[in-house]
Amino acid sequence: MPRIVVVGAGVGGLRAAEALRAAGHAGELVVVGDEPYHPYQRPPLSKTALAGAVDADGLTIRRRKSVADVEWRLGTAVSGVDLDAHTLRVGDEALAWDGLVVATGLRSKRLPLPGSPAHRHAVRSLDDATALRAELLPGTRVVIVGAGFLGCEIAATAIGLGCDVAVVAPEAEPMERHLGALVGAAMRRRHEAAGVRFHLGRLPVALDARGDGVLLDDGTVLPADVVVEAVGSVPVTGWLAGTDLDLGDGVLCDRWLRAVGATGPRADVVAVGDVARFPHPLAGPGARRIEHWDMPPLTAKRAAPALVAGLAGAALDPEPFAPVPSFWSDQYDVTIQSFGTPELADDVEIVEGHLDGPFLAAYRQATADGSRLVAAVGVGTMSGLMDLRAVLATDLTAAQPAG
Repeated sequence: MPRIVVVGAGVGGLRAAEALRAAGHAGELVVVGDEPYHPYQRPPLSKTALAGAVDADGLTIRRRKSVADVEWRLGTAVSGVDLDAHTLRVGDEALAWDGLVVATGLRSKRLPLPGSPAHRHAVRSLDDATALRAELLPGTRVVIVGAGFLGCEIAATAIGLGCDVAVVAPEAEPMERHLGALVGAAMRRRHEAAGVRFHLGRLPVALDARGDGVLLDDGTVLPADVVVEAVGSVPVTGWLAGTDLDLGDGVLCDRWLRAVGATGPRADVVAVGDVARFPHPLAGPGARRIEHWDMPPLTAKRAAPALVAGLAGAALDPEPFAPVPSFWSDQYDVTIQSFGTPELADDVEIVEGHLDGPFLAAYRQATADGSRLVAAVGVGTMSGLMDLRAVLATDLTAAQPAG
């Protein structure tokens, strides 16, 4: 029986293991992860978990009985791979595999700016959240660099803990890249009403918590006891360096999530979750990574049967693969729920409610013959949201060829 190794012990790795068993793989299954924890939920790390005591057991994802026999190698990083020899470098060991799942996800970007590394945080892992939570005490001066979803969630949490919070970002509005200026401005007003101060259109040039403070490009100095860098993430692909895989932005895959090498898709290597870059109708003629919380299970369900089929020399599932991306964000008492890809839109229409209360927004992209719906966002409401999601799902499936 073939041995399949999953590199990455996050939710993508867990869902891949479960999907492999569901697809009929009865052989050896090994999951390798660099963190010492079993797969856990990451979205709460900037919200409820950060607001209270960060609890590893409370965040751990329940594993299905089908993966009870999986071998978990936790707290162990993979340092390299030989695709021709079918081996992984795990510590001093060469771990052999027949099938490989890339599920290493993302790591936080860090800013190469002067300043002491002390009291500078990013939030990607459970340990990150634990370290930051210990410093979020009432009266603590917190400067957050980055006004995307993560930065704004941490700002809302820190305000709730009694901190003094300033947010720095080059954009004109918070979350502008994902939600557009109109909705971003509406969310800024909510944050400002709670006490967050924004320094938008500005860049930091030095970060020194409990020292000289955060220096901005206009000469402003923001006093800081804690600095949080929430400036995005990058795919974890360093261990794949030296292979012939396309690692330009994550792992390039085909529509079955098979990794693409110099001669085309490989039957023995697939990628799942945030690290996978694959064709999607919302990407146009190319491929894109989709960093939404539902992508690990959705891509795992597509990739696992393809890997099992590839190892057996069987046919691939001809059905189209066009999942509707979705994400949510909790900020104060408001939940933002999104379906689709709002950043592709040329126009945003508030179709229900109003910007200072609950509302539903439709995001459209111009086309040669008019426009198409690319996303729907509900802020504090689900009314009408599922109807727009159904339109998205129908359009995406129709745009994706089968076979």
